[in-house]
Amino acid sequence: MNDATADSANWDYLIHGAKVFDGSGALPRREDIAIADGKIAARGQDLDHDNARTVIDGSECWAMPGLFDIHTHYDLELEVAPGLPESVRHGTTTVVIANCSLGLAFGAQRKDGADPIVDCYARVENIPKDVLRATADKVDWHNPKEYMQHLNKLSLGPNLVTLLPHSMLRIEVMGFEASISRDPTEDELQAMESLLEQALDDGYAGFSTDALPFHYLANQPNTRKTIPTQFAKYPEIKRLTDVVRRKGGVWQATPPKDSTIGTIKTFLLSCGRLHGKPLKTTVVAALDVQSNRKIVRLARLLARVLNSRLLKGDFHLQALAAPFKVWSDGAVTPLSEEIEELRILNETELEDREGRIRILNDPDYIKRFKAMWMSGKTGFGLGRLKRWLRLEDYAFNRTLADMTIDVCPLKEWEGKTFAEVFALVKAANAGEEFHGTEAETTLLNEHFNGVKDEGDFVLAMLRAFDRDLSWYTVSANRDERMVRNLLMDRQLLPGFNDSGAHLTNMAFYDGNLRALKLASDGGDIDVAYIVRRLTRDPARVFGVKGGSIDVGDQADLILVNPSALRRMDHNNTVKRQYREEFRHEQLVNRTDGVVPLVMIAGHPAWQRDEFDTSLGNTRMGTVLDTTF
Repeated sequence: MNDATADSANWDYLIHGAKVFDGSGALPRREDIAIADGKIAARGQDLDHDNARTVIDGSECWAMPGLFDIHTHYDLELEVAPGLPESVRHGTTTVVIANCSLGLAFGAQRKDGADPIVDCYARVENIPKDVLRATADKVDWHNPKEYMQHLNKLSLGPNLVTLLPHSMLRIEVMGFEASISRDPTEDELQAMESLLEQALDDGYAGFSTDALPFHYLANQPNTRKTIPTQFAKYPEIKRLTDVVRRKGGVWQATPPKDSTIGTIKTFLLSCGRLHGKPLKTTVVAALDVQSNRKIVRLARLLARVLNSRLLKGDFHLQALAAPFKVWSDGAVTPLSEEIEELRILNETELEDREGRIRILNDPDYIKRFKAMWMSGKTGFGLGRLKRWLRLEDYAFNRTLADMTIDVCPLKEWEGKTFAEVFALVKAANAGEEFHGTEAETTLLNEHFNGVKDEGDFVLAMLRAFDRDLSWYTVSANRDERMVRNLLMDRQLLPGFNDSGAHLTNMAFYDGNLRALKLASDGGDIDVAYIVRRLTRDPARVFGVKGGSIDVGDQADLILVNPSALRRMDHNNTVKRQYREEFRHEQLVNRTDGVVPLVMIAGHPAWQRDEFDTSLGNTRMGTVLDTTF
């Protein structure tokens, strides 16, 4: 990159000689791209370099529109770090917020002792309560229109697309306690419809709900209740989605995982044949779950049927481009909420180690935990058969060989699988010769000398280390060929990165780059296709302008170094970084060298593997206008 010297230049930047994938799906062309006043000023071959203040050499790069991240939980991070640097560095220039029924559209909603932001976000998105409280303390808006005005005042990095969150809508109309204990009255339902319609008129792109059985409240006395959206029955969902359908918005949803009939009935709402007009619907998620291989097959079949000519749906399952690698801090992990014996441990405060120890030492709990952990692993029966066929009910992975220790107070165990440590424990308890360190010997004697089986061993690990133990497993998307097939499926849409949530449990910020890398195996035609799926297609689904780099468009574009992309080892990009904004450690990705330039509205936000000093301090992105 170098500066041109012409004082009379009409363009701010000229990107020279890049291979341009324009987001349309067409094959790329070698072109120059001129940017002026935040917009694409010209495209073509051999544009006049002297007409630009700064010339950027793109000859070794792909140029493309900035990428969309269609499933984030950046609602809280926007309040403390509006530049959203962890997404920007990976080429993301537009993010969708307020997914899964959670958001800040109605402000803090503190009333009658309830603290909904803390209660709803702490366990669902694994964000510390003190961070959530600090954010809620600063909230000074009370309705969706004021929130939109607030967002437009932030020093945004990426552009925003925001949804109206159903849990918060229920709380606003019904009150917190009623929202998690009863159905709405007719007057309350009409009030929800009115608020939703007004929000769509004010620029909200759509409406988000949630039905996954992982999402529980964080404050007593409601820690055994799920978030408000999950108390809504089908008639309520239909009434509200009819508003979205009429207005041309998008519905973001998750399926009731344990009910095939419920899933089909719910998502038939997308179909124009049954409801007069298709409802744009985007759903989490098309994952190749390791413990149940049928889920992804049924998901793809459902998408094909709903989008068929017969039913005329507009249905888009989100596909994750990465292995679904999830870290756990002791028992604290999103997936553990699915299983009662693990969920009980998540109900305690994060700092309450003594409370978890009491649970782990309770004889009745030990019996129930061991029965859960060993289910399907011994003897004969339906459980054993389902485990052998990969048709288990749990998404949580209970295979010790698949559980790898990342961080442990006993450093000798870091990098080992639970199976390797279990073998060591069994050998020591059997009296075999042991050559471990003094610290290892002491630990084994204090915590593991009574271990007889897998259940005993896992309980001992949780007692010994609690949340100081960080371990990971890949619960889905282990087969890279299957992941590529899902990404290239026209019925699906790349997404579900979950950026901004699960600080020490997930790190999918580079999901879009992984999609580009997997597509590149098929050459330019497949890269052109996946670029469209990451740019223009989500812009259409969410009803906003963007995803293109035609003359006159806002200059949201990126350069990608294809050589560095091919070398990217996306299995080893995760790092632990302390972030002052959260006063907490976070898992992030580092893929420096892959994206040499990220430009948002003509502002270079990231270049030469460094952030521009203006990111997060100067407004770059905007809240995108809906086009319906």
